[in-house]
Amino acid sequence: MSLMDDQLVLGIKGTLSVVELKVLHLRMRQGQLEKAAARRRQCEQLEYEARRAFEQYNEVDPRHRLVAVELERRWNLKLEELERARAALAEVDRPARPLNQAERERILDLGERFEEVWHHKSCPVELKKKIVRTAVKEIVATLSADKRTLRFVVHWAGGAHTQLEMAKPQSPFGRQTSVDALDVIRRMAVRYGDNQIAAVLNRLGLVTGKGKRWNQIRVATARRNHSIAGQSRPIPDPEVLNLSQAAKYCGVSNKTIERLVAAGLIPMRQIVPRAPWEIQRSDLDSKKVRRLLDRLRRTGKLRLAGGGPEGQSALFVENTGDDNARHCE
Repeated sequence: MSLMDDQLVLGIKGTLSVVELKVLHLRMRQGQLEKAAARRRQCEQLEYEARRAFEQYNEVDPRHRLVAVELERRWNLKLEELERARAALAEVDRPARPLNQAERERILDLGERFEEVWHHKSCPVELKKKIVRTAVKEIVATLSADKRTLRFVVHWAGGAHTQLEMAKPQSPFGRQTSVDALDVIRRMAVRYGDNQIAAVLNRLGLVTGKGKRWNQIRVATARRNHSIAGQSRPIPDPEVLNLSQAAKYCGVSNKTIERLVAAGLIPMRQIVPRAPWEIQRSDLDSKKVRRLLDRLRRTGKLRLAGGGPEGQSALFVENTGDDNARHCE
């Protein structure tokens, strides 16, 4: 926006040299009249609300003291609001004092040094907006044929015109989410929440279209932009457990479950790499797994010989330690 800012400074500076102070004064007066009209509408609304509050108070049974007190309080509040609105209207309706010669000269001097005034740290944004609304009549923007350049024509209040061009800002959709990231979101959104999806995307080293790390809000935005159904929180399924849940269910450590999975005794699946493990509760309740776990609790040893598919040699012959047999996460 630096180009636009510089052009506005030059245009306003040139406009101040041709716009009569009378025109500026009329524009200020017009704004004052608009404020007064808004204040009058506010007063009319408050007068109606105050009358309505009085009618409600007047109709209440005096024996209902608590109700009467509350209605009286509301009536008084409306009356106070009405008085403040009337005072503000009187302030706006007050005729503007005409500029004296010293003030006129000072305004013209500020116009001569307008660029310095505009960029001064003491010039607030609100004042800049008022200046632009006063000096600029309209701005017409058009897009070039190749849709890469924006062309502006600024019509100043004094009758002058300024033309400028700038490169069209790149749309956020120009930096789209990668296909790999969308595939992960689409596959995990069936069951997992946005926060879990964000964690997996970050573990996989995938980033957003703007090159940022994923979080719950960014995953939800990507789902919405690409019409992917999902949820902010995961959908619980008591029959499907992750690694920690499976270990807790069996009363063993995560490492024990990992060894049983590696030996082919417990099936495990992942929707995508680095996603949470999915283990069926029924597989943990199989006779073979229960027999091994019972022996582990009795002896502190985990024997996996012959536990894999037929013809496969044992992954572990025997564990001589206790393998955290009494560990429960």
